[in-house]
Amino acid sequence: MSAIRNRLEKNDKKIRPWATRLNFEAYRLYDLDIPEYPFILDRYKDNLVFWDRSNEHIERDRTRLKEAKDMILDYFQIPPSLLVIKERDRQRGTTQYEKLGGSGNTFLVQEGPLKFEVNLSDYLDTGLFLDHRPLRERLTSMKNPGRVLNLFCYTGSLSVAAAKAGAEVTSIDMSATYLEWAERNFKHNELDPSLHRFFRHDLMQYLASPVKDQYDLILLDPPTFSNSKKMEKSFEVERDQEFLVESCMSRLRPGGFLIFSNNKRKFKLAASIQDRYRWFDITEKSIPMDFKGAAPHVCFEIRKKNEA
Repeated sequence: MSAIRNRLEKNDKKIRPWATRLNFEAYRLYDLDIPEYPFILDRYKDNLVFWDRSNEHIERDRTRLKEAKDMILDYFQIPPSLLVIKERDRQRGTTQYEKLGGSGNTFLVQEGPLKFEVNLSDYLDTGLFLDHRPLRERLTSMKNPGRVLNLFCYTGSLSVAAAKAGAEVTSIDMSATYLEWAERNFKHNELDPSLHRFFRHDLMQYLASPVKDQYDLILLDPPTFSNSKKMEKSFEVERDQEFLVESCMSRLRPGGFLIFSNNKRKFKLAASIQDRYRWFDITEKSIPMDFKGAAPHVCFEIRKKNEA
C-alpha cells in the first residue's frame, strides 16, 4: 500500500505545479505505473476519474484497487462523490456512442487559453482526450491555418484549437450528440459556430464520395475499431489506413498536410503510404508531459512529395 501512495504523491508533486503554471485543469496523475495497481487516474478540476484496468477474474487486483480508492480519497481529502469510477468496456465497437447515464452533470475545464465542456459520468469517455493537448497547443499557435477538416471530430476540441488560430473549420462525426457538444465548445471559447461547418456522416462513406472541397490541413483521429450501426461496414484502423490516408490526401490543397493519429498499440504505418508520401513520425512530440512513459497514441504528419 505504501508503494502506490508514494508513487501517487511523487506524481502529484511533479505534475500539479506544472499544470497550475500552464493553467491546465485536466491532466493525468497515474497511468498503470505499478503493475500490481492496474488503474489510471485523471484530474478534472476538483474531480478525479479512476479508470479501472483490472482483470475482473483476479481477486487480488480487485482487493488492491479497493485499497487504492480508499487511499486516493484520503490523500486528496475529497468526498467519494468527487471520485468517478469507470470500468470501461474494452470492446468499444457498437457501444462507443452509447449514453451510459443521464446526470447531465457537465462543467468547463481550462486548458491554457481554451475551455472545454466535460461530462464525467454519462459516457464512456469524458468529452476531452487529454493526450492530444500538445496537438491542440500546436493548432492554436498556427499562423494562417486556412481551411481545416477535422474527421472523427468527437466533441471538437481540435476544431476549437484550429478555429482559435483563425481557421475556417469543417467538423465531421457520426454522432449528432458529439456535434452539438462541439458547437457548445465553440461558444465556450467565444467562437461563432455559424462561421464554421458541422456535419453528421458515416465517415467511410464520406471519404469514398467524390472530392468537392479541399483543405490546407486535415485532422484524422479515428477509433481503433468500430462496428457501429451508424456505419455500413466495420472499421479497423490498421486494416483501413490506406483508404483513409489516400482519401484525405486527395482533399488537400497544394502545400497542405494531414495529421493522422490513432491509439492502436503497435500500429505500423503501411509501406505503401511510406513510399508514396513524405511522412514524419511526430508521436514523441505529440505526447504531453503527464503521459510520458505511456503510449496513448501514435501520430504522423503526412505530405505529398515535391511540395513544401
